[in-house]
Amino acid sequence: MKHLLSAADLSRDEADLVLDTAEEMRSLADRPIKKLPALRGRTVVNLFFEDSTRTRISFEAAAKRLSADVINFSAKGSSVSKGESLKDTALTLQAMGADAVVCRHGSSGAPHLLAKSGWMTGSVVNAGDGTHEHPTQALLDAFTMRRHLGSLEGRRITIVGDVLHSRVARSNVLLLSTLGAEVTVVAPPTLLPVDMSNWPCGTSYDFDSVLPKSDAVMMLRVQRERMNDAYFPSAREYSRRYGLDRNRMAQLPDEAIVLHPGPMNRGMEISAEVADSTRSVIVEQVTNGVAIRMAVLYLMLSGSNEEEQKA
Repeated sequence: MKHLLSAADLSRDEADLVLDTAEEMRSLADRPIKKLPALRGRTVVNLFFEDSTRTRISFEAAAKRLSADVINFSAKGSSVSKGESLKDTALTLQAMGADAVVCRHGSSGAPHLLAKSGWMTGSVVNAGDGTHEHPTQALLDAFTMRRHLGSLEGRRITIVGDVLHSRVARSNVLLLSTLGAEVTVVAPPTLLPVDMSNWPCGTSYDFDSVLPKSDAVMMLRVQRERMNDAYFPSAREYSRRYGLDRNRMAQLPDEAIVLHPGPMNRGMEISAEVADSTRSVIVEQVTNGVAIRMAVLYLMLSGSNEEEQKA
């Protein structure tokens, strides 16, 4: 892999390779010394134009556990606030010798532009671009499900909430279908894209009808910061129809799990009781996120590292 820009870029074998590599990396979390020398001498830049907690810290922890040098770049307090363009920022990072750039941007397609423009020669990882995609989140979600459910072939996964504005939903639908799962997205009509004919999934407006046959339910946050209109009558109405509470959780099969990419709006799309229940794997997703990002960085950069050492 040179870049990871979209979940659609991964074949079944490539996705399995990342997940299997992450399983090896996950074992590091239980060791007293959580470091490998695999990327010593490599420089990873976290280029974040949007606010983030889990993703930025997760990528930073992943790179450091692989012994890479990490540079954290935040648009706030940088020359971007003075009007510097993405191109000039990329050229600056190239001049500083960045081997990989982890990019989160509010505009869909920004990581693709970085990767394909020729402004820089390093690898680019899409850490979320606008409402487009977030492939490492989809990988960590699939990894978490695989650890609990085994093979995802034929498993029925339900994704519920603000699909219209969710980059996580798009990446998960693409990746989970590649891994053989049957995906259904559930949302009010106003929070689904107008045309979903090219999405490899089913759709439903009725949350209760799909619960009894779901092996995993993923709740999505309502992204008010991306809304400039009224997409539903009220928060209470939305929660009543599409929120996961104790009564709805009781309709799930015994082995089913509950996921959420975070950050959560407790009491809106998921009740506090469900979020803190034994069925919830939300905290585990964060732990698995570090392992997945270690696997992605390792697969991208360790090969070129070995080639240089041989030369």
